[in-house]
Amino acid sequence: MKIAISGKSGCGNSTVSRLVADRLGYRLVNFTFKNIAAERGTTFEQICDLAEQDPALDRELDRRQVEMARAGDTVLGSRLAVWVLDDADLRVYLHAPPEVRAARIRQRHVETGVGSTDAAVVLADTIERDRRDHDRYLRIYGIDNDRYDFVDLVIETEHLSPEQIADRIVAAARLRDG
Repeated sequence: MKIAISGKSGCGNSTVSRLVADRLGYRLVNFTFKNIAAERGTTFEQICDLAEQDPALDRELDRRQVEMARAGDTVLGSRLAVWVLDDADLRVYLHAPPEVRAARIRQRHVETGVGSTDAAVVLADTIERDRRDHDRYLRIYGIDNDRYDFVDLVIETEHLSPEQIADRIVAAARLRDG
């Protein structure tokens, strides 16, 4: 079984994907620009800036994710998983308003000491990242990541813990798997 989980930054994609994979005993594929930056010996920010100019980076990232996801029972957590993993058995989209996502990102910045901790700055950055990602995915793939009405399960994450979200996905996966 292949489970694809997508959502914008701050929705809990990485955390929830990890929980679901652990609970089901599936392989987690969470290969990101951070991994590519590490491979190339550069920063995440530099890779993100480069991706704005060079669509080959997005294509490489998504191709590699899909290849990894096709190796058995897998949870693929990525911004575009529900769109690019065309043979997913379960597609899940995690949603939360920008203000909620920005608050989560800000908290991550506080915990890690990396990034701004000013709420207004983080909200503005989150909204800008959403816009840039949307425009880039539309330009490269023709994907409108604001349109996810085709997925099997949409979860509003605002008032749920990562564990509660994972519970819902695991239950849906077990129903599909028989």
